[in-house]
Amino acid sequence: MANKKQLTFDKLISAIQQADHYFVSQANIAVNVSLTLRNWIVGFYIREYEQNGSDRAKYGQQLLVRLSEQLKKTGSLKYDPRELRRCRTFYDIYPQIWGTLSPKLGASLSGGVKSVLRPTLKTVSISNIRGTMSPKLGFPPEKLLTNLSFSHFAELIELEDPLKRAFYEIESIRGNWSVRDLKRQIATLYFERSGLSKNKKKLVALTQRSIQGAETNLDVRDPYVFEFLGIKSKEVMAESELENALLNKLQEFLLELGHGFCFESSQKRIPIDGKYYFVDLVFYHRILKCHVLVELKVDEFKHEYLGQLNTYVSWFHKNMMAKDDNPPIGILLCTKKDHALAEYALAGMSNKLFISKYQIELPKKKDIEKFLEATLKES
Repeated sequence: MANKKQLTFDKLISAIQQADHYFVSQANIAVNVSLTLRNWIVGFYIREYEQNGSDRAKYGQQLLVRLSEQLKKTGSLKYDPRELRRCRTFYDIYPQIWGTLSPKLGASLSGGVKSVLRPTLKTVSISNIRGTMSPKLGFPPEKLLTNLSFSHFAELIELEDPLKRAFYEIESIRGNWSVRDLKRQIATLYFERSGLSKNKKKLVALTQRSIQGAETNLDVRDPYVFEFLGIKSKEVMAESELENALLNKLQEFLLELGHGFCFESSQKRIPIDGKYYFVDLVFYHRILKCHVLVELKVDEFKHEYLGQLNTYVSWFHKNMMAKDDNPPIGILLCTKKDHALAEYALAGMSNKLFISKYQIELPKKKDIEKFLEATLKES
């Protein structure tokens, strides 16, 4: 007994940290595998219906639109047509995933997915499916599922060249790339540069040094993941506790001013080109008759923040502006402990009378700065 190693306090801390790291990693894998399989099965059902549905002619080109509408009415599934199309493409490009479905999983799914899946896929040659690569050139489907999230797959299925897709699959897993890393390497033509490079090992080493790698913490910021888990965007999108607290107080501050602000939403999700972005606060101003978008950055002012806000304002102008509305307004708030700056983005408004009224009805820049400085001092 004397030789038995004693558990010290420091070792206790280390042991708990290791246990947490392990189970968080396992949770991350489990969530992503479940999400990926669900979307693959959704894609299978859509393709199966398009080919064999008894009443498919009734819907034709409007199938995904109608399907999206009906799913949203269930209250739990919010696939838009583009996402349904992505699921179908995912199924088309990765048919080999069928082999990862367990008999237990198949039996538990409505309609007996496994019983339908096996005879259908056994008659299909993988090489005949659009854009697919022989599994021999890539990783087994089990390895793809446990190492890549659906957000990875969403980027990969955009690649039409099967060889290029297999290349990025391998590099993503070998380099433990996050989705951001994968997107950056695709955008910077890593595949093409690798083909042209004489010293490929050196290029791999240089690339890997520039990549931080994927985090083991559950990435609930991923829109696919937090919607799959039923987490509200407000619960996950705030960049920090400080930012979250500031946004809550800012919402109250603007409403209490009595200038006509009517609160609409926080962390308003807007889709742009298949990606999701979030506006911190959205109001409708009953006097100015326009939307007012507020973005808060717990940081000093940077020009890219203004560009980001202007993009949101432009999206609202195109997609949310009613016939009698005035153009939306964006308010960008940037803060530092020793500095506060408020910038208004007018989004190209040309109506001089409206601008004059806007200057009267919106809170003054000094009032906003004073509020931010006072709130930060309390933090």
